[in-house]
Amino acid sequence: MTEPGVPTGRRARAARHLGLTGAVLLAVAGWLGGVLPEVPPTGPWRAPHGPAAVLCWLVGTALMVGAWWALRAGAPSTRWAYVTAGLWTLPLLLTPPLASRDVYSYACQGWSYAAGHDPYRVGVAAAGCPWVDAVAPIWRDTPAPYGPAFVLLAALAAVLGGTLVGTLMVLRLYAVAGVLLVALCLPGLARAAGVPTRRAAWLGLASPLVGVHLVAGAHNDVVMLGLLLLGLLVLVRAPGRTRGLLVAGVLLGLAMAVKATAVVVLPFAALAAVHGRYTLRALLCDGGRLAGVALATLAAVSALSGLGLGWVAGLARSGDSQQWTSAPTAVGFVVDYVGELAGRRPDAVPVTRAVGLLLLAGLLVLLWWRAWTALRRLNDVRQRVHRLAAARPRVTLGAAGAALAATVLLAPVLHPWYVTWPLLLLAVSATRTTWFVVPAAVAAFLTLPDGTSVARYTKAPGAIVMTALLLVLLVGAARGRWHPTDRRDGAGPA
Repeated sequence: MTEPGVPTGRRARAARHLGLTGAVLLAVAGWLGGVLPEVPPTGPWRAPHGPAAVLCWLVGTALMVGAWWALRAGAPSTRWAYVTAGLWTLPLLLTPPLASRDVYSYACQGWSYAAGHDPYRVGVAAAGCPWVDAVAPIWRDTPAPYGPAFVLLAALAAVLGGTLVGTLMVLRLYAVAGVLLVALCLPGLARAAGVPTRRAAWLGLASPLVGVHLVAGAHNDVVMLGLLLLGLLVLVRAPGRTRGLLVAGVLLGLAMAVKATAVVVLPFAALAAVHGRYTLRALLCDGGRLAGVALATLAAVSALSGLGLGWVAGLARSGDSQQWTSAPTAVGFVVDYVGELAGRRPDAVPVTRAVGLLLLAGLLVLLWWRAWTALRRLNDVRQRVHRLAAARPRVTLGAAGAALAATVLLAPVLHPWYVTWPLLLLAVSATRTTWFVVPAAVAAFLTLPDGTSVARYTKAPGAIVMTALLLVLLVGAARGRWHPTDRRDGAGPA
């Protein structure tokens, strides 16, 4: 008898074949009109094979998204999910970079550091990078916004690769290593949180965002995520143990030294580090030690690289790109449109972005406090010790995933690959999946194979729709209609 929620063999095979066909079409789109070193001046459809590339891209994306969506309740087994995700990844390994030119920025920033320049002070054009023509024009004169650990990795890639193609190959190997690290961690995290591993593996690895952006696009986000998940896995397996806290702290510190986003997870990791009953003393002891090791690791990498904290200033320049995919930016656009109708030009985007960051700060504090109080409630009865041990990973991982989702929603900039941040954590912790699977499916369509953002051509309607969705979310959250770690569906391990 088939387990409830497990897809039939015919349905699963159909999804596998459809997704593989989609991946092949995306690889073809990459060769016809992907992110090649020459920057096309007029959009992908102006290139010699542009229309064919866009058609292959749209059909391939639709097939992959449809196949992933069809099995969103879980693959037939964890092994089946791994094999299928691997099959879908193979064609994407053999194509030029897809959907973003960031990998060329990585290559030039690594070359700059290897050549003796400080990428936090000098743009890649001023540093004299020989591959600067491949970098998107908007980022040629800006400082690197990535942490010192990734700058060191990029420099190593430039040295080992030698040429642009060789450097890109090493950077893609980093991405593959990051995905393999994620795959290693997903089952353990899912079991700890009481989520079916076959569902966590499918949602986390078979998403088109992972294959297209993290593997083919070789975004450094996957290196951060791999280190982050491994650190969390160490914590949930051995909370409070000195050795585990040390190892987890180093991993979390390295994740922050790759990309600053990882710092959002640190307060929730501190909750996961507590051993036994939740008291302020235990939090300061176990969570404080974890945070101290993580921050010390970040400081050590910054010092040893000779780069210091100069990368923090580079983070501000990431907001130079204004797109409606960021909810605060979309609201700013709508306010500007209303102002123009009234005969004024308010330039509201900086203001709405600042408000968004304030809301994000408050929401992160609220999520942490809810997780803390939920765990403390289980202190009251001694017989609930076993329940506390079971609740710790579920609550902390779910809250961390919700915190990353809030970060993606309210940050000044949102690129499609950012959606993978909460996706992987929520895949192993959330029991209700539609609320984060739908945005991930939509995000897969927001770029074209050459890196062109669809948001560029849908500014007004996109801003209006995003603003309306944000209002719906705020009203729903205010009424308490959902919570990311709600257990009412009774999901359990499998």
